[in-house]
Amino acid sequence: MSTNSATPVLTALLAEPGDDFIGLFDPGAGQFTRVNAAGALMLGFATEADLLTQLNQANPSAGLVSAVMQIARPGLTQLPQGTEVELVHRDGTQFHARLTVTNIPENNHDIWLVRLRNLGRLYQAERALQQSLLRYEAVFTNATIGIIVANQAGQIVSANQLARHLFGYPDNELVGLSIDQLVPTNVGRCHKELRQSFNANPQVRAMGHNRDLHARRRDGSVFPVEVSLSYFKKDDQLYAVAYIIDITFKKEAESQLLTHRDRIERLNAELEQKVIDRTHALMTTLEQLEQSKDELAKALSAERRLGELKSRFVSMASHEFRTPLTTVLTSATLIEKYPGLDQQDKRQKHIQRIRASVDHLNDILEEFLSVGRLEEGNIDVRPVRVELARLVDEVIGDMQALRKPDQVIQTEMHGPDWIWLDASLLRKVIVNLLSNAIKYSDAGSVIWVRASWQHGQLQLSVIDQGVGIAPADQAHLFEWFYRAKNAGNVPGTGLGLHIVGRYVDLMGGRVSLHSELNRGTTVSLTLPYEEYPAD
Repeated sequence: MSTNSATPVLTALLAEPGDDFIGLFDPGAGQFTRVNAAGALMLGFATEADLLTQLNQANPSAGLVSAVMQIARPGLTQLPQGTEVELVHRDGTQFHARLTVTNIPENNHDIWLVRLRNLGRLYQAERALQQSLLRYEAVFTNATIGIIVANQAGQIVSANQLARHLFGYPDNELVGLSIDQLVPTNVGRCHKELRQSFNANPQVRAMGHNRDLHARRRDGSVFPVEVSLSYFKKDDQLYAVAYIIDITFKKEAESQLLTHRDRIERLNAELEQKVIDRTHALMTTLEQLEQSKDELAKALSAERRLGELKSRFVSMASHEFRTPLTTVLTSATLIEKYPGLDQQDKRQKHIQRIRASVDHLNDILEEFLSVGRLEEGNIDVRPVRVELARLVDEVIGDMQALRKPDQVIQTEMHGPDWIWLDASLLRKVIVNLLSNAIKYSDAGSVIWVRASWQHGQLQLSVIDQGVGIAPADQAHLFEWFYRAKNAGNVPGTGLGLHIVGRYVDLMGGRVSLHSELNRGTTVSLTLPYEEYPAD
């Protein structure tokens, strides 16, 4: 290509921005000499060089070169313009483009300026418009409800086929009428005010909330309708869209349903009353049966537990009673062998052993009786006025005979003089805890009873320095008949802590235990009480 004054102009054309293909074609050689970057991308090539190689290949009868040669031949001074051609993208897809060829003479040598515009977007827009028209026909023209569009002044600008049919207007007679003409005469003024209100604050909503709406046909007749409103704006103008459904058949069906409903309601009321009466009788019977069932289940459960208790009692009695009874029999026999006055100390020793054995038997029986009363539910909590420090001292005094040599029971009490709680149950709890502390502690050890009470809460702990309890046993100590594995030959029924736990529960409190083997045990309980008013 010559480098005359036209060359910079052509080069500038190739560099101008845009999406169109721009190329320089040499008609004499039948080849493209230059192509812009947008043209390369349009045909699917990364660079101008790759595209030129493809365009100028050996077969000039195919592709873009063939299309250019078909509409413009060398020597023509006037070339056909704006020819639509079909081209193939590098990936094999076809697309339509508008081909324009301009002849530019240069030093007695023709140069053709070739421009391609991709018509894909145009075709896409045409298809979208066609689909939009089809949707419009489906949604508006052929809709199964009446649709009327009115401008801000209330003038009808469009109405679909069903709307014309509903109101009895042929063809396009509805267009141009005021929307107020479709409203019954008696509500015309009100409708104008509602229309003005809608124009001031347009909203998508249903009309006639909680009231019946009617519309007026061309012949003046009125029919019931349901109306929903929508709107859109075009060129800053507001347009209201009314969706109208003739509900004549619906109203007739509703009237018939109301008539049937009233009759059915009367029949239902009679039937319901009969059902209520029979249900009441049935529920009364079921309640009685359920009550009897619950009472029977409770009785059976109590009977099973009592049966188990009796069975365990017999088994334990045969074991626990044998030792103290043998002691009583042996001591009574030995007493006969000491008739002399100088043998009084020996007789006294055996009398003391008999008394201790009888006390032990009495404790066992008391524990079994307590469990029996607990299982039968025959124990009630009866709060009384109690001087707690004195109560603890009395219990310690009563247990002096049980203490081992040099065992000491210390107390530490902090609280007001008088409180209200069940003294009998609390006494039994303390007796059981002190009895265990004495039994499982060595001679010469110290046992502490610490208590503090204020603001309606009593905190009481019994602390010993005895054999302690293994962690595996601690979880079961409040079960009846359970004894720790290291209890050894120490007499006991395994009911003491069970009774303590049940008594504390009855008084609305809670009990906890902390123990370490060979270091001792601490049993703590927390009980609510009532403040005793000052005199």
